[in-house]
Amino acid sequence: MRCREIIEELEKTYPLSMAAGWDNSGLQAGSRDWQVKKVYIALDATDRVIDGALAAGADLLLLHHPLLFSPLKSVTSDDFTGRRLLKLLENRISCYAMHTNYDVVTMGALAGKMLGISEKEVLEVTWEEDGREKGFGCVGRLPGKMTLGECGTYVKKIFGLDTVKIFGDLQKPVSRAAVLPGSGKSMVGAVLAAKADVFITGDFGHHEGIDAVMQGLAVIDAGHYGIEHIFIGQMADYFRKTFPGLEVFSENIENPFHVL
Repeated sequence: MRCREIIEELEKTYPLSMAAGWDNSGLQAGSRDWQVKKVYIALDATDRVIDGALAAGADLLLLHHPLLFSPLKSVTSDDFTGRRLLKLLENRISCYAMHTNYDVVTMGALAGKMLGISEKEVLEVTWEEDGREKGFGCVGRLPGKMTLGECGTYVKKIFGLDTVKIFGDLQKPVSRAAVLPGSGKSMVGAVLAAKADVFITGDFGHHEGIDAVMQGLAVIDAGHYGIEHIFIGQMADYFRKTFPGLEVFSENIENPFHVL
């Protein structure tokens, strides 16, 4: 099938109109008219991912994070972004990104479902459709009584992580949790307004963490990749169901850094 047919179907569920204004979701490289028989799904367009797509013989690289965020003045082999684009185009691999439009439609709700959060509400509503609210993250009740330390262990298990970073008293009881895959440091105000005991997210720095604790909010930093990698498995399942004629390949889940 042609790339445009896949894009048209994707955008029925994940319309680009739901993406944040600063985002750059959509077709990043390639042609809507190119034929697609194999798709490779990943979080970021790293060299390892692009080489994996090449090895799989993929015709479409589906990403969560856009390959291109800022305008380019040139596309050459003189810089790493140009080299990645050239490699994709030389091998007739189209590249499509689903970023904040995916976050709004699926990411927060999916993370909450995996954590077993009940009585879920959208953390930050950005869209209403047929009376249903959509937006970033979710907040609700954890499945049972647990301490902050136990919650950290639970988060590691659910998302297959080796480590998490925790701000707060490990013995503090927590029952109401907010979860925002990706970078959550700008969302502390919304989490406090939602009366959560613990915020499960990523990209928390020293000052943001201690400031959150001073306001009565514990934080479990599971890393940006640590939660958002759920995009890969969910979209692989979506493609196999929606496009049964395509071969689907996925990036191996592996944090882009090491903790020694």
